[in-house]
Amino acid sequence: MPFPADSALGVLMATLPRPGRVRWIGLRPARDVPMLAVDRAEAHAGKGLVGDRYASGSGKRGLTLIQAEHLPVIAALSGHAAVSPDLLRRNLVVSGLPLVALKGRRFRIGSVLLEGTGDCDPCSRMEAALGPGGYNAMRGHGGLCARVLESGVIAVGDAVVPEPA
Repeated sequence: MPFPADSALGVLMATLPRPGRVRWIGLRPARDVPMLAVDRAEAHAGKGLVGDRYASGSGKRGLTLIQAEHLPVIAALSGHAAVSPDLLRRNLVVSGLPLVALKGRRFRIGSVLLEGTGDCDPCSRMEAALGPGGYNAMRGHGGLCARVLESGVIAVGDAVVPEPA
């Protein structure tokens, strides 16, 4: 966190009144292939989600999350009525809490302990997925990258709960 945890702003930034929820899980088996939607996924510490191409020890990008509330914004900015999560190539769609608040923090999803490592910026593939302007539609809405600290299982419906600061 950029502000001391005991400062007034630090306290406000750490205050999340309710947990989030996992709404969708997707695996990227390989580059340039469709994502596989699953109900649950196994996460390995220091690696990522079993069956995902980034599970080979990518460190800071063990898995990626995007906020469900941003999907309609991305759709509107890219000229679509709706956007399917698999087009955006993020592993988890989460609702109910601002993902930006998890940047630099530890949090749990199911039995898995994660750490938000930074923004998940869009890649150039968003132009092909969403059409002209797709890259810019995703800017600021790309989500969060996270490192897996403790292995376990993540399932659709699991709570997303920040660890105490």
